Formats: sequence, C-alpha cells, structure tokens
Amino acid sequence: MADSQHKPKEPTIENRKARHDYFIEETLECGLKLTGTEVKSVRNGQVSLAEGYVMATAIPLSLILHGVHIAEYAPANPAHQHLPTRPRNLLANKREIRKLADRSAQRGYTLIPLKIYILRGRAKLLVGVARGKQKGDKREAIAHREHKREMDRAMSRRR
Repeated sequence: MADSQHKPKEPTIENRKARHDYFIEETLECGLKLTGTEVKSVRNGQVSLAEGYVMATAIPLSLILHGVHIAEYAPANPAHQHLPTRPRNLLANKREIRKLADRSAQRGYTLIPLKIYILRGRAKLLVGVARGKQKGDKREAIAHREHKREMDRAMSRRR
C-alpha cells in the first residue's frame, strides 16, 4: 500500500491550440494501440498533439491517428525503437466509430485529438468532433475571456 502512494503521477498532455482554433461539439474517449517504447514515452510526457488529426476509414471500419509525434524512448535498444510520427490505430466500439465517421464526413467537420493520458495502466486519447473557428469567432472568444477576467478583478477588489 505504501508503494502506491509514492507513485509518480503520469502527465496529461493536452492539445490547447485545438480549443482555440475549433468549436468542440462532441468528444469520445478511445484506446490507443501502442508499442512498448511508445507507452514509456507517453508516460514521460514526450508527446505533441498539435499537428495531429484522426481519419475514419470505411473499409475496414476504423479510426487512425495521424501526425502525432511520440518521441523515441532514449534508454531503449535502437533495434526496438518506433517511428515517431507513424499512423496509430484507435480502439473504440464499432457503433462509436461509425458515428464519428458520419460526423467527420459532413462539410466543415473534422476529428482532432484533444488529450492523451494514462488511465488504469492504459493509454487513452480524447477525440473531438470539431468545426473550425473563423477569425471573428476567435476575437470574440478573446474579448469574452478578457471581460470575465476584468469582472473577477473588480469583484476581488470589492472584497
């Protein structure tokens, strides 16, 4: 029991730029099919989700993660290393995959990785169905955030 209290917490890597560039309408938690060195790199937090996207294929019905960089695990034998940006399969229910494939086929929608984390020893990826923001939408969000910040400051000064 004492050992479990002293375990280092695995990091959660988040795609912060995605929330700035897209309206996230729906999310789905998927499993990731990774090799041993990839899992160790994810546990160390050596992942970049910024350039990543998810493609849904019809035959065979599957979700594939593209463009996500998982760094090589330095202590591993070079013969057992993985390619940093290889396509990776996502694990989800067939009904969920079909639903995401239908949504991504609509004009203006795309599937993007939002967050990668370890849950009960398994690598998980949060995938979002996203619609792109226009420049005006981004400015509106920034103005709203600044307005909220000013209100919070005024309320804290009042106390």
